Amino acid sequence: MSGPHAEVADTLSGRLLITFTYISVGLLVIGVALMIANGISPLAAAPTFDMSMLVASLVALQPEAFLWLGLAAIIAAPIGRVILAGAVYAVDRDVTMVVISVAILVVIAIGVGTAIAATV
Repeated sequence: MSGPHAEVADTLSGRLLITFTYISVGLLVIGVALMIANGISPLAAAPTFDMSMLVASLVALQPEAFLWLGLAAIIAAPIGRVILAGAVYAVDRDVTMVVISVAILVVIAIGVGTAIAATV
């Protein structure tokens, strides 16, 4: 990044990515430990993701809830980085980079929307 806020943005970006990495690894470790404790094979068919049951599954200490959250955190990290970069570019009035950041987010949204539509 360049511009007046580049140094602060790089620091925040690094902290964001490190935090998301620790959170995702922690959630995945908990999920794997719960799989081992419950005797679930890693080769077993994966359960489907049901957002409405996520909180109840977490409270019930079901491994799939922690695994899904860990995967979501891994996916959210670079998306958060693009959002942060776009905000910094907007503050620095770098219109070209704001447009590129928004375009990246649109491509991600199209990919997510397509994946959701294909599973329904």
